[in-house]
Amino acid sequence: MATSLYRIGRWAFRRRRLVIALWLGVLVLAGVAAAMAPAAQDEDLSMPGTESQKAFDLLDERFPQSNAQGAEARLVFQAPDGQKVTAGPNRAAVERALGSLDGGGQVASVTDPYEDGAVSRDGTIAYSTIAYSADAVDLTAPAKSALEDAAATARDAGLTVEIGGSALDAEEAPGGTTEIIGVVVAAVVLILALGSLVAAGLSLLTAFWGVAIAFGLVTALADPLGLTSTVAILALMLGLAVGIDYALFITSRFRDELVLGGEPDEAAGRAVGTAGSAVVFAGATVFIALVGLGVVGIPELTKMGMAGAGAVALAVLVALTLVPALLGFSGRRILSRAVRKATSPGSERPATGRPGLGTRWARFVLRRPVTVLLVAGLGLGAVALPALSLELGLPGDESKSVETTQRRAYDLLSDGFGPGFNGPLTVVVDLTGSADRRAATDRVATTVRGLDGVASVDDPVMNRAGDTAVLTAVPRTAPASGETKDLVHAIRSAVSGVEAGTGADIAVTGTTALNIDISEAMSDALVPYLSVVVGLAVLLLMVVFRSVLVPVKAALGFLLSVGAAFGVLVAVFQWGWAADLIGIEQTGPVMSLMPILIIGIVFGLAMDYEVFLVSRMREAYVHGASPGEAVVGGFRHSGRVVAAAAIIMISVFTGFVGMSNPTIQTMGLGLASAVAFDAFVVRMAIAPAVLALLGHRAWWLPRSLSRVLPNVDIEGEALTRRPPATATVPDTTGPDAAGPGAGVPSLPFDGR
Repeated sequence: MATSLYRIGRWAFRRRRLVIALWLGVLVLAGVAAAMAPAAQDEDLSMPGTESQKAFDLLDERFPQSNAQGAEARLVFQAPDGQKVTAGPNRAAVERALGSLDGGGQVASVTDPYEDGAVSRDGTIAYSTIAYSADAVDLTAPAKSALEDAAATARDAGLTVEIGGSALDAEEAPGGTTEIIGVVVAAVVLILALGSLVAAGLSLLTAFWGVAIAFGLVTALADPLGLTSTVAILALMLGLAVGIDYALFITSRFRDELVLGGEPDEAAGRAVGTAGSAVVFAGATVFIALVGLGVVGIPELTKMGMAGAGAVALAVLVALTLVPALLGFSGRRILSRAVRKATSPGSERPATGRPGLGTRWARFVLRRPVTVLLVAGLGLGAVALPALSLELGLPGDESKSVETTQRRAYDLLSDGFGPGFNGPLTVVVDLTGSADRRAATDRVATTVRGLDGVASVDDPVMNRAGDTAVLTAVPRTAPASGETKDLVHAIRSAVSGVEAGTGADIAVTGTTALNIDISEAMSDALVPYLSVVVGLAVLLLMVVFRSVLVPVKAALGFLLSVGAAFGVLVAVFQWGWAADLIGIEQTGPVMSLMPILIIGIVFGLAMDYEVFLVSRMREAYVHGASPGEAVVGGFRHSGRVVAAAAIIMISVFTGFVGMSNPTIQTMGLGLASAVAFDAFVVRMAIAPAVLALLGHRAWWLPRSLSRVLPNVDIEGEALTRRPPATATVPDTTGPDAAGPGAGVPSLPFDGR
C-alpha cells in the first residue's frame, strides 16, 4: 500500500496542474448538477416491517382518498381571558378563518370544531384539523400562506391562534453563525499547529473543496433518492471535519520530510505513502461503519450513512491527490519562515532546546502509568454512568422552542384536552377475514375503551368498501412518556384476543406508535451493531499493527469514549444539565437514531487517532526502539498533529450544536463529546499508559496469525528501504520552491 500511494503522491505533485484541473472540473459539474436539480421530495421517517408501518401502508391502500402520512395542520383557537370560544363574536371569527381555508389549494378537508366536539370542557380552547392532499415538503407557498392568513384573521378578532402539525415544518439549511465560528476556530488551530498561513490555508481549501463537491452531489441526488436536509448536514459535518484532518496529516508529514532534507516531489510521495496509508485505513473504517448503518433497516438512517460515507470517501481522494498537487505549488513555503531559514543550505543546526509538550506528556505517563490509567478510566466511567438511564425517542413539537407556533399550539392543546391529545393512537382493523364486520369493530372499540390509560376512543370510521375500520384512541399521558409506550403494548396485547375470536387483523399505528416502534428497534439493534463495530475494529487494527493486545486496548477505549458521550447526551437532553447553554428548552428522550449513528461515526474517527498516533510508535519499535522510547517517539512526531486534528473536529461538530433542529443538536454534541473523550483521554492517556504497562507484550502476535494476516505496511517500511528518487521536476512557482537538496540537517520542530 505504501509504495502504491507513494507513486500516487509523487505523480500528483509532478502533474499538479492536471490534477487541479480535474478536481476543478468535478467541482463545477457538481455545482451545475446541484443548481439544475429539482427541489427535494422529502420522505417521512419509516421503519419497514414494524406493525405501525404495515398499518400506515394498509391505510394508504384502503383509504386512497386520503394520505395517511400527508401534511396536517391544526389551528388552535383560545378565547381572551374571561371569554369562551363558543361565544357569538368568537365563534364567528373562528368560522370566518376556517371558511377561508375550505376548498383551498391542496386542502383535502377542514373540520368544524363546533360540530365535531373539538372544544375544551371549559369552552376556552377549540381546534380545527386541516388535512392536505400532499406531504409537508410538497405544500406550495400559497397553501402555507393561506393557513397563516387564516390564523391572522382570527387574531385580528382578538383570539389567540397557534398552528400545530406538520404543515409548517421547514427543513433547516446548513450554514449559520455557530458553524462559522467552528470553522474559524479550526483555522486558528491549524495556524498554531503548523506555524504557517500557507499550510493552514491549504488544509482548509482542500477540505472545503471536497465538502463543496459532496454537498453538490447530495443536493443533486436529493430528489431521486429522497435525501433530507439532515442527510446533507451530516455529509457537510463529516466531510469538513475529516477533510481538514486528513489534509493536516499529509501536510504535516510532508513538512517532516522537507525538514529532513528531502526533495519536494520525493517528500510529497513519502508523505502520501506513509500518512496517506493511515488516511486510507482511517477513511475505510469510517466508510465501512457508515455503510453498515443500512443493516438496521431504517431508510433515513441508511441514507445518512451512505451520504456520510460518500463525503468521507471524497475527503480521502482529495487528501491523496489534490493535497500533494497543491503542495507542488507551495513547495518549501509550506514551512514557516523560521524553519525555512534554519534548514537552508549552509545554515547551522539549531539547538534542540526543551522537549515539546507531547514528549513531556509521554514521559510523564511512562513514569506514572497506573495512576494515569486509573484516573482516566475511572473518570470516563463516571461520565458514562448516566448512559445507564438512556431513553430513546423521536422529537416532536414538544421539543421545539417556545418561540415557535408549533410548540405553543402543542401546549394549548395539552392544556385544553390533556397531554395525550397531541399523540393519538390509530387502531386499524382489517375486516377482510371477519364474518361479522360490525360486531368485530364494536368489540375492538369496547376492548380499547376498557384499558387503563385511554382517555377516549372516537367512533369507528369505515372505508367505502367496508373492509377496514379506523379508531382513534387518545392516551391520558404525553406522547414521549413511558406510560404511553406501555399503553401501546397493552392495546396490542388486548386486541390479540379479539383477532382470534373475530378473524380481524388489528394493528396500532400513528406517529406516536411509529416513533415507539422505531425507538425499540434502535434499542434492539444497538448491542449487535456495537458488537460488529468493535469486532471489526479489533480485526482491522490487528492487520495494521500486527498485534493482538493493541487492537483489544483500542476497542475497549472506543467503548469507554462512546459510553461517556452517551452519558453527556443523557445528562443534557434527558436530565437538562446545562441545557440552557445550548438552547434546549424541553428535556426528553434522546433522539433514537443518535446512538447507532454516533457509534458508526465515532468508530472511524477513533481509529483515525489510534492509527496516526500508534503507527508512529510501531514504526519506532520495529526499527529497534524500546517500548518506552517508541511511545515517546509516537508522541514526539504525531502528538501535536493528533491534538490539533481533534480540536478541529470538536470545533466543527460543536458548531452544529447551535442549530435549532434537535436532531442536529444531538448529533453535534454527541460527536464533539465522543471525539474529545477519545482523542484526549483514551488515545493520549489510557493508550500510552497501557502500552507502558504491557511493554514488549503489546506488540506480540502469534505465529499462526502472523502467517494468515496480510501485511499492509501502513508505516511505510518499504519506503525506508527504497532509495530516494533523484529525478525531480523544477518548480517555477517561487525561488524557495525547489527544495534544499539532500544532506540538510534535521530540525525537530514537530511536537515542540
